[in-house]
Amino acid sequence: MALHITDPELDALAEHAQRILKAPTKTDAIRQALERVVDEEVAADAIPKDTPQEKSPEERLKALQDRVKALGTPNPDFDDKAFLDEMWEI
Repeated sequence: MALHITDPELDALAEHAQRILKAPTKTDAIRQALERVVDEEVAADAIPKDTPQEKSPEERLKALQDRVKALGTPNPDFDDKAFLDEMWEI
């Protein structure tokens, strides 16, 4: 199916995209450009909105600190050597 562009500005954009993308035709350039836009949108929708990338470093650090605090304090009587020896069956 042929692509018919009547708008001169759109035609110039298609030619520019064709050069940038090194596409053989304007139709192929437009196809590549549209695929990129759609792929970016799909990828953006796949990322949950509350991901750490959207939080500031301070917020992410605070969340990690809260998780560590929730673990409680370490047992001062815990014997690391005995634990490791038992784990390695020594």
